[in-house]
Amino acid sequence: MERTRTYGYVDPLELAAVARATDGLTFTRQLVSGEQGPIPIFSTLGYQVTEIEEGRAMYVGNPAEYVYNPLGSVHGGYAAAILDSAASSAVQSTLPPGVGFSTIHLSVRYLRPIFGNQGEVRAVGTVKNRGRRTALAEVEMRDAQDRLVAQGTGSFMLLPPD
Repeated sequence: MERTRTYGYVDPLELAAVARATDGLTFTRQLVSGEQGPIPIFSTLGYQVTEIEEGRAMYVGNPAEYVYNPLGSVHGGYAAAILDSAASSAVQSTLPPGVGFSTIHLSVRYLRPIFGNQGEVRAVGTVKNRGRRTALAEVEMRDAQDRLVAQGTGSFMLLPPD
């Protein structure tokens, strides 16, 4: 039987303008508080940033059947998206206003399958190195039983103000 899902989100271009005008830590705190949102990717995949401090970010998701693969488990892309978001927000929290960034490499290792009936997953990203042009962050994802389900690293290009 076909299922449908409806959800809303804010204009991503307006959100990007706010992000460019605000330092990364303040902007990400606005995401945590809900002052900015709902964020398109968060709404689409069903996860959110829940904690932020300089150089560290936590994301929580409750995977549901709409992120399942044809084998009946959560698609690896769901985990990769949350891992990238957690690593990205950790990096963003270190940036001054006007400095952007882009993921240039994401490496993910899957350690166990994720099933929607297992409860929430959480990903914590931590900046390991931030230079003038690049940054490196590590990220771990754990399930509701605190088991490590995926781990990764992300490299990011820092983009100077226009």
